[in-house]
Amino acid sequence: MLNYAVKRLGLSVVIVSVAMLLLFSMIYLIPGDPAAVALGPRATEAMREALRIKMGLDKPVWIQFWNFFASAWQGDLGREVLSDRPVAQVVLEQLPYTLALIASGIIWSVAIGIPLGCWAAVRRSSFADRLVGVLSVAVIAVPSFVIAIYALLIFAVTLRWLPAIGAGEPGDPGSQIVHLILPSLAVGLGWVGYIARMVRASMLESLEASHIRTARAFGLPDRQITYQYALKIAILPTVTLLGVGIGQMLSSAVFAEIVFARPGVGKLVYDAILTRNYPLVTGAVLVTTVLFVLINLLADLIVGALDPRVRSGF
Repeated sequence: MLNYAVKRLGLSVVIVSVAMLLLFSMIYLIPGDPAAVALGPRATEAMREALRIKMGLDKPVWIQFWNFFASAWQGDLGREVLSDRPVAQVVLEQLPYTLALIASGIIWSVAIGIPLGCWAAVRRSSFADRLVGVLSVAVIAVPSFVIAIYALLIFAVTLRWLPAIGAGEPGDPGSQIVHLILPSLAVGLGWVGYIARMVRASMLESLEASHIRTARAFGLPDRQITYQYALKIAILPTVTLLGVGIGQMLSSAVFAEIVFARPGVGKLVYDAILTRNYPLVTGAVLVTTVLFVLINLLADLIVGALDPRVRSGF
């Protein structure tokens, strides 16, 4: 297990390094002068040049990349252009809001998707199975921003059951949880379909295993066979799927934070792109990339700990 963990950690470091190279390249290729955009049309050329020097844009591109690469691995993401605050501090202030949104979205997707997948598997080829299949495809096909807008219109504007915007009152967990319901539903509902289909397929395979047939032969109740024996094996691919799904949920969180006017890293990146605040864009995207890689690493380690076959095949 230790050898497997070291190999996965080394692969994660390589992935983050390549992501840093691609991120810097995409930011560098964006047309326009970031200093001119940040300072506005009334700024003088001297002011623009001073900001370019401060941002390091006067140096050759390879030096800019090396400075960015070396500083990022040391935890220094630069300073934000407009307020001159450390980028890492600005991002970490917004990160808990995004993490809470994604965690709540995962709760929605797991709490609905796993029971639906099990229900469809034990009723194979029935009307319930077909209904779950249709619903799964439907929620997968609908974009997260469409779910966010309709959830806002129905539950906040029409029915007025839930608040429309904001993250709740600071220091009031009840208010923050209520404000999380609609955004997290928009983020997690699309993954209900993926998880339900994955659990159904895995459950069908698990229910045909020899030890499950042996349990049936001994007369164990179907409920115990399904949830105590078959689901333990069927849940492993779902753990890996959730690790991959975090990346999609991060992108969905951007739309949810904009639609519901919530603070968070997605909203921070959106505002920074509009103002060409390059240090803030690169820092925020890099933090979310590292978060995504770490979550996938954790998911792989969990699966490796539960299934020795994964460790032997890496």
